[in-house]
Amino acid sequence: MSNNETIKASNFIHQMIEEDLANGVHTKVVTRFPPEPNGYLHIGHAKSICLNFGTAEKFNGVCNLRFDDTNPEKEEQEYVDAIKSDVTWLGFKWDGEVRYTSDYFQQLFDWAVYLIKEGKAYVCDLSPEEAREYRGNFTTPGRNSPYRDRSVEENLELFEKMRNGEFAEGACALRAKIDMQSPSMILRDPMLYRILHKSHHQTGDKWCIYPIYDFAHGQSDAIEGITHSLCTLEFEEHRPLYDWFIENLPVPAQPKQTEFARLNINYLVMSKRKLKQLVDEAVVGGWNDPRMPTISGLRRRGYTPMSIRNFCDSIGVTRSNSTVDMGMLEASIREDLDKNAPRAMVVTQPLKVTITNYEEGEEEWFEVPVHPKDESMGVRKVPFTRNLLVEQEDFAEVPPRKWKRLTQGVAVRLRGSYVITCEEVVKDADGNVVELKCTYDPATKGENPVGYKAKGVIHWVSADNSVPCEVRMYDRLFTEENPEGDKERDFKEFINPESLVTLADARAEIGMKGADVESRYQFERTGYFCVDPDSSDEKLVFNRTVGLRDSWAKMQK
Repeated sequence: MSNNETIKASNFIHQMIEEDLANGVHTKVVTRFPPEPNGYLHIGHAKSICLNFGTAEKFNGVCNLRFDDTNPEKEEQEYVDAIKSDVTWLGFKWDGEVRYTSDYFQQLFDWAVYLIKEGKAYVCDLSPEEAREYRGNFTTPGRNSPYRDRSVEENLELFEKMRNGEFAEGACALRAKIDMQSPSMILRDPMLYRILHKSHHQTGDKWCIYPIYDFAHGQSDAIEGITHSLCTLEFEEHRPLYDWFIENLPVPAQPKQTEFARLNINYLVMSKRKLKQLVDEAVVGGWNDPRMPTISGLRRRGYTPMSIRNFCDSIGVTRSNSTVDMGMLEASIREDLDKNAPRAMVVTQPLKVTITNYEEGEEEWFEVPVHPKDESMGVRKVPFTRNLLVEQEDFAEVPPRKWKRLTQGVAVRLRGSYVITCEEVVKDADGNVVELKCTYDPATKGENPVGYKAKGVIHWVSADNSVPCEVRMYDRLFTEENPEGDKERDFKEFINPESLVTLADARAEIGMKGADVESRYQFERTGYFCVDPDSSDEKLVFNRTVGLRDSWAKMQK
């Protein structure tokens, strides 16, 4: 930020940074986004991405992407690749190369040795169960480990043996020597290193001891010169330990941890463990299933990067935990696509319409706007033929009151073309309506009918010249606002059985043939949809992103 430039603070974090810059605490802002590569990122992580990268952008600083890869038991290269893809797709660019905490394993080991030599760390042989017992609880002080007073020489020897793989997993651990009587549980001689005989996706088999997140995190921030370490509120109780390490190690910088409220949204589960459970148990089709709250799932469903960024901006950054209504997220993409998505006519559940007074083999092309509110997007052409398709739900034998669609003897306008009148209803042996025989009024091309009125306007496609497609009608994955709220029941009991309804025989207007994956459209009178990667040359596949209106809010009322 230049001396002459004033940036208005938009939240308490930006206000703090402004003060730091004004007081000369820092001359350049350096933030980081530090995901653990143990799953795919979700919409909650998007808030953190937008905050960390957005803050750096706002103050002309830089933001690092660093993988906190300290637990090889749960980490995979697949997650690393997916996270990089998500951050890039959202429109952010990290500074320099991707960083890994594992890049600093040797330095972290050396600092652990430093703490041992300073008499501030020791190798402890207590089992995990015994360590929990010695730790005490919020009402009972902890007790010193019987191994706490080992000599520096013995601790150095034992720690080296840990590194060399001479102990089994769980046999011992390196712990900081702080204060077992501390009212802060986190300061009761926390673990620094544990033994894990596991191969690491970045370092292979070089290490069999791995630093605990709390030890690695702050020191990695210091190595990278992070000025503002932004994390969610659950890490607030870890801040005293973060600061203790910074104060007791010869680190090259003094980063400052600041916490903000995490993002909670109703009708969603955002525990990575539970999301993985949904994937592993095949409740959903994978991490990028369009019903998942993952960034890759939202992308596949049809959300745009800007809609997610606008949503994250709109909910703000505070220190108060709260739950955001799912309707806000849906409104963000609805607003984006209403402005930017081209329109198209797609019949999702076709009913045959035969125009009896139109010649077989004839074809007439109509021009309709790509976007009714944006002339710059041009026009598209749709063919009118004798054989058409309309939505089954746009016909009623016995119409309800105020019906404005097809019924026998009533005229309706086909969007962008002629007015037609249903003259005869054809049924199969079971009494199902399978065809409507209609007549068209050739004088209604671009003109209102004379002597009668069209009841309404419906969409349609040519049965002879249209694109076969599959439409996947996605809805919210859970039926309950808080699927995790009932501790007596499994959250999977609240899965919405209608979260996916597949319509395999839909037909789209011919201009959509060959539509690119991730192309987004408004299906007229239906909703917003996105081309799925499962599409082929023979058949397009569309995912419903969101309806034209918030049907859930209406249901709740």
